[in-house]
This record gives sequence, structure tokens and C-alpha cells, in this order.
Amino acid sequence: MSKPARLLLLCAVCLLLAACSGAVRWAEPGSSRPTTAPATPAAGSGGARPAWYIVKAGDTLYAIACQYGLSVDSLAAWNDLGNGNLIRVGQRLRLSPPAGKAGTGSSAGSGPVSGSGGASAPRSQSPTVPAAGTKDAPPRWQWPVSGALVGKFGDAPLTASGVQLGGRVGEPVRAAAGGVVVYAGNGLVGYGELLIVKHNASWLSAYGYNEVLLVREGDRVQAGQTIARMGEGPSAVTRERRALLHFEIRWNGAPVDPLTQLPPRR
Repeated sequence: MSKPARLLLLCAVCLLLAACSGAVRWAEPGSSRPTTAPATPAAGSGGARPAWYIVKAGDTLYAIACQYGLSVDSLAAWNDLGNGNLIRVGQRLRLSPPAGKAGTGSSAGSGPVSGSGGASAPRSQSPTVPAAGTKDAPPRWQWPVSGALVGKFGDAPLTASGVQLGGRVGEPVRAAAGGVVVYAGNGLVGYGELLIVKHNASWLSAYGYNEVLLVREGDRVQAGQTIARMGEGPSAVTRERRALLHFEIRWNGAPVDPLTQLPPRR
């Protein structure tokens, strides 16, 4: 191999390693799970990229995009995921643009606990959301549990996309607004038993660290309905396990500080 060819190959390898450094899995502190996606060759003849990918436990958009040489933003856009990475096990993801929809080319992305090499900076800013009365206005939120706020949005990696609310193991976790359950299970590493409720075309809420789930995917729930029982999770402050609810509100996939949406406590 000529010297110019060797230099070109070395540059390509360096770029690939840099791109894959963001392929972080979501895992609790002390977990024995690997923090980066395994090097899995693309399926198909001669390593060609397949048309679709089926999400497995522990997958993130970072890992999937890196595996197939795609940007996170393009993968999200092609699958109508908004700006967030709430994907679920068994979900079918398109790996090429549909007709009339081009990729964005950016490799940025956001996730419930995101970062590069496990040392992420906390997310401290919420996107600007529509005002009440507009087309994409948020639902009328209520607190999912009565316990105190023990982990603030953006203060630590574990609250990079939500808040932690305290309480007692087994106490009711209630839907913060009416909607349809779009995910119920433990396939997203680091959340324990997780529920995701879709309230309208733009708004989701997520409830993690549950001891038991009381609703299933496809169920329609009412605001204030008991949907789970509180379990234990790692404290964002001490990292010790305690009774917790991890609670998120997302607008078009992007995490929003729940305290900007929930009513003041009396």
C-alpha cells in the first residue's frame, strides 16, 4: 500500500473512532453492563446497510447511528422521533430516508442520561414550549406523586432529562395527565420498570424506577389514575438506592424541566 493510501486509511479510522465515542448506553451507576455499544457489523450482503433495524434491550440512537454510519439527527428525522431518543425494544427503525425526506447530517442527539465516555454534562436548559391555548399547548399537568423533589432537572447526569421525586416503596404513581400508554417495560437500561404516556402529538411523560406497573401498552389512562407503584432507584445526589420516581416531561422528544409545567404545590 502506498504512503498516501496508508495516511488516508489512518484518517478514516480516527474519524470512525471519534464518531463512536458518543455511543453511550444508559445504565445505573455500578452496573456491570458495558457503557458503549458493541462493534456489530452491518447486516446484509458484503456489510451493506439493511433497510430496517429492530431495537434491542439497551440500544440507543447513538449506538444504532454509529453502528450504521448515520447521524443521530437523520435517524430521528427518518423515523419521526422528534428531538429525543425514547426508543423502545421491538421498535422498527428505518435506516435510510423515506421518499422526499433528506438527512440532516448532524451527529448530535439527546437522551435521558446522555454523554460521551460516561462523563456527560448535565442538561440545564429547557426548550421554549408553546404557550397555553396554542395548537401544541401542553396538557393540564398534575404531580404524579406527593413526595418531595429530591433531584432537580439538570443538576446531575441522572437528572439530565427529568427530576427525582421521593416517597415510599409501593406508594401510588399517578398519570400526570390523560393519554395513551406507548411503552411499559424494562427494556430501556437504567430506568427499571418504565412507563411512557403519550398525551397528544407533541407531549409525553415518563415514569421510571417503578416496583410494579399497573397498566399495559395501548391502555388509555386518565389524569390522576394510579398507573404504577413506586420502586427504588439510584439517588442523583448520593448514588445510593432509595424510594424514588424518575419523572420526565418531553415536548417533541426534547426533555423539559417538569417544574416549569407542573402546578405550584400547596
